[in-house]
Amino acid sequence: MPTRRQILIQTAGAAALLTLSGAALAAANAVQGATAITRVFGDGMRLVAIAVEYREALSSVDKSAYHVAGRHITNAYLSDRIDGAPAASGRYLILELNPDDDGALLTVKKGRPAKQSKNDPAKNGPGKVGDKNDSAPTLKPAAAEIQIGGDTLKTGHVANLVFDDFKPYEYTDAATGKTVRYNLFTPKNPAAGVRYPLVLFMHDAGVTGNIVTAPLYQGNGAIVWATPEAQKDNPCFVLAPEYDEIIVDDTSTASPYLDATLNLIRALIQAHPIDDKRLYTTGQSGGGMMSIAMNIKNPDFFAASYLVACQWNAELLTPAMKDLKWWITVSEDDSKAYPGEIAITDKLAGFGAKIARAQWNAQWTADEYQKAFAQMDAEQANINFVHFAKGSVFKTAAEANAGGASGHNATWKYAYNIAPIREWIFRQQKA
Repeated sequence: MPTRRQILIQTAGAAALLTLSGAALAAANAVQGATAITRVFGDGMRLVAIAVEYREALSSVDKSAYHVAGRHITNAYLSDRIDGAPAASGRYLILELNPDDDGALLTVKKGRPAKQSKNDPAKNGPGKVGDKNDSAPTLKPAAAEIQIGGDTLKTGHVANLVFDDFKPYEYTDAATGKTVRYNLFTPKNPAAGVRYPLVLFMHDAGVTGNIVTAPLYQGNGAIVWATPEAQKDNPCFVLAPEYDEIIVDDTSTASPYLDATLNLIRALIQAHPIDDKRLYTTGQSGGGMMSIAMNIKNPDFFAASYLVACQWNAELLTPAMKDLKWWITVSEDDSKAYPGEIAITDKLAGFGAKIARAQWNAQWTADEYQKAFAQMDAEQANINFVHFAKGSVFKTAAEANAGGASGHNATWKYAYNIAPIREWIFRQQKA
């Protein structure tokens, strides 16, 4: 099981970290060690680079002199920090690896059989509200071997970009008796007297379990708001709970974790410089369903919601929700979320909400997404409903033919990467 900050020392011990020849070790600028660097993508955590540390700063680099077993080196540069930018010289040689290599993905997801019941609709999903579950994905060790000439160097440390900036906590809610285990990212170098937004990310049922950090490495629904690029433009707190039971089910029932999570946010507002007029919720599948349920029960709590691959009983919506600010993203390959959100947006339109709808392609470039967003944003709707064109969430024929909930699960591989949607969320603010 991964440790908190994932700074792992290989069990073989420091003596095994370097198997360089005696001549190399005696060199004036011997290698001191190597660190595996990971980054979280839409489908999970991947090993994306290696930082080779030298005793003294280097001033040049020869990429051809380095080989990583089972991986492809795409770039090599010098830096003065493990996670630093390229520099003319530095003690760290950064070897960037192809993130699409077969051995790159570290997240290991547990399969769970679909439950089908004609008599109990709640069992058509992952289970019923309150069911304890242990389906959270695990992590492979982030490790690699580097060949330098005829010598072999093994990574001895791990640096997980952004992931390591979250900290784990527990909150016991007096009102419900529930204990919420959660991860919290705090903006770096906060300005005195300034209050910051908070983004709540809630995971899908496939992440339910007891590994508190699982919501951070299962995909990038939490991580994406905390990257240096995101924080530069929109510094914010990011809250990512890990639930140990099913929090919603297909009968549109929510567990007491709904109130416990909202009470946690209220407690965080008292403890941190959080702006209660800029609270945002997002979630994929069950997490998105819980976001909808929260909006139904407390329509004035959040300034905006990003709902990904989710649905709810449209008959439970109320006229008090007509002015809510929602962005909805689903796939046409999702047999529940797509028709479910059509029903929801139709119901909201009946209450007087302004709805914008568009079909997008999950494989678009960033520029194509930006153009499509601008067209949709120009409608000035408070409810924006995007559905990925059928088949576009699949990159390969194998993915397309996988069946089951593949179209559903593939949605959030893309949904959180669309930068203008995230920008739209931050534009919303309660009066």
